[in-house]
Amino acid sequence: MALFDLPLPELRAYRGRSTEPEDFDAFWEHTLKESRAHELDVRFEPVDAGLTTVEVYDVTFAGFGGHPVKGWLRLPAGADEPLPLIVEFIGYGGGRGLPHQDLLWASTGRAHFVMDTRGQGSNWGGGGGTADPVGSGPAHPGFLTRGIDAPENHYYRRVFTDAVRAVEAARAHPLTDAARTVALGESQGGGITLAVGALVPDLVAVAPDVPFLCDFPRAVTLTDRHPYREVGLFLKTHRGRTAEVLRTLSYFDGVHFAARGRMPALFSTALEDETCPPSTVFAAFNAWAHEDKAIEVYEFNDHEGGGPYQEAAKLRWLRSRL
Repeated sequence: MALFDLPLPELRAYRGRSTEPEDFDAFWEHTLKESRAHELDVRFEPVDAGLTTVEVYDVTFAGFGGHPVKGWLRLPAGADEPLPLIVEFIGYGGGRGLPHQDLLWASTGRAHFVMDTRGQGSNWGGGGGTADPVGSGPAHPGFLTRGIDAPENHYYRRVFTDAVRAVEAARAHPLTDAARTVALGESQGGGITLAVGALVPDLVAVAPDVPFLCDFPRAVTLTDRHPYREVGLFLKTHRGRTAEVLRTLSYFDGVHFAARGRMPALFSTALEDETCPPSTVFAAFNAWAHEDKAIEVYEFNDHEGGGPYQEAAKLRWLRSRL
């Protein structure tokens, strides 16, 4: 796919079309307060993954509604003092995978926590292990329209709350340094990272790559790729509900979370990305409230974005921050 979105100079000025709900902050304050009424109940169980340079722990903690959420904690072998902490969130449809996977961040001498995404983990990768015990009204296959009738019922209310609790769970381990915590992720994981950057204000930095869940009004009318297309297909059947659906999604829009970002941020986007169009990413980037922010632009890439080149960019960027 050749370039299909706005020209780069216009992208750098684009601010998005999503309307922020007046009770956005109150909604999330109430949601997190409700969740924290449940004990975190975090457990770290050592796993023999056959590795010699990295130690792995199978993690369980209480997320939204006290529901059990899984994760992996990976530490450099032999660590004996608190380490800088990377908390990672996963792309759409993926799970936490297997314990021996994804060793990059632990190989840099940092603690690495990866959160399983509830109800997902069966589209790609090594699988997941976290159920989503909450049902919803009629929805299109996928996750984006689950609970679309009201923000209180929406799937991503649960996921974003899980993500905040994941940071709290990772910080509970004695070999992680809560004061040196970074959140990052790609695609859906990037969208979750934006939410966490707003809801956990004491992070050192965030790094959302090609983030999903941004500028819904533009995304759902610009691209016909999934997952955004789930919304259009739902509305194709449920005619006349556009305003209601966009209102619900506005509580989970990365643009509004970005306006509350209070730490340095490194974004990335790809100009041929039809899954998470660059204008939607720039809307969040341009809204990011902290002045120390940068965006890597990959001109001839689709949703794979920078791939290993972006990994290298993050490694360089984090040297002075973590």
